[in-house]
Amino acid sequence: MKTIIILGDGMSDYPIEALHGKTPLQAANKPNIDRIAREGRMGLFSTIPDGFPRGSEVANLSVLGYDPAKTYNGRAVLEAANMGVALGDHDVAFRLNLICIEQDLIKNHSAGHITTGEADEIIRSLQAALGEDAGEMPVDIHTGVSYRHLLVVRGAAASPKLKCAPPHDHVGRRAESLFPAAVSGEAKATEAKLRLLMAGAEGILKDHPVNRKRVSEGKDPANAIWPWSPGRKPKMETFPARFGIHGAVISAVDLIMGLGLYAGMDVIRVEGATGLWDTNYEGKAAACVKAIQDHDLVYVHVEATDEAGHARDLELKVKCIEMLDDRLVRPILEGVEKLGLETAVAVLPDHPTPVSTGIHAGDPVPVAILRPGNSPDGTTAYDEEQARAGSLPFMRGDDFIKLALGIDKR
Repeated sequence: MKTIIILGDGMSDYPIEALHGKTPLQAANKPNIDRIAREGRMGLFSTIPDGFPRGSEVANLSVLGYDPAKTYNGRAVLEAANMGVALGDHDVAFRLNLICIEQDLIKNHSAGHITTGEADEIIRSLQAALGEDAGEMPVDIHTGVSYRHLLVVRGAAASPKLKCAPPHDHVGRRAESLFPAAVSGEAKATEAKLRLLMAGAEGILKDHPVNRKRVSEGKDPANAIWPWSPGRKPKMETFPARFGIHGAVISAVDLIMGLGLYAGMDVIRVEGATGLWDTNYEGKAAACVKAIQDHDLVYVHVEATDEAGHARDLELKVKCIEMLDDRLVRPILEGVEKLGLETAVAVLPDHPTPVSTGIHAGDPVPVAILRPGNSPDGTTAYDEEQARAGSLPFMRGDDFIKLALGIDKR
């Protein structure tokens, strides 16, 4: 039997007064996702082990059944893999956000969701001015997507042992109090290097033509760089080696595509996939239906609901859930049925991103799995409350992936 996993990043939430005590999942019109719950089985999954960051890098490792204690090395190393940036054994990769700072406070984590074209001009300028290919700790800066970019600090002197603050978790906080800080003596030189880069970038960004144009249009400038989530390249067993299956991943986010590469999956890139609420849902659905014909597993990731949660935009989050349902889940279900393929379909978020806080939370997430031949458990809709009443066991570690793949027959 084949398996499709549909992941709505940050989709789960808390009850909200403006929704009369409902969560966005409970308030949204999502008949296709509800069908998966109604005809399948539900449960809860703890994707963030104690002591780990409440981020997509940890949560998606858990969703795919990897132990973060053995495989977690920050998100940047995963993004580097998808960007084709080779890392040496001693190199340290950092996610590098373009952000907006206003009156010494972090205004947003995304420079007003700067476009990739604008960001590329800025990153090229930063690399030309700050990139180095010699010395004790040479650095490279690489363009990613929108505000998400990559900094690599190379050489044996580089260390990942730093405390770094994810900017999306600290909007409104004083920036300087959150700068990277060494947590061991060996990382002091890396801390100093990062702070020099941040200071050097400030002068370049202040008068950059892209930012002058953005300000003239009433948009936030990308007036600061923010390095975080450091790590060295991980060692991970692939899905073919672990389970003997051929998988594919569909996403607009370097982190997820890089994780797929380390997992030995094919990465399928969809034109118009943005990582935002305007992503190409239909294109992702069509790519999934095509891929499931010659793959055992297809992992479809959509970032939109997470970005809406970070923006603390309740109306947009509900709308993103509804677009996910109608424009992605519905055509996937219809396409699989038309092909006559015996396919299990699972839906879940990686973590909650509550609109009340705008930051990731570590609560267990609702899971629904529709597997042909399994009797339903009586749940009637897909949401956090229904999941608590579902028949699936409380999931940790690799429980979910084994249930989704049918290795665990419960």
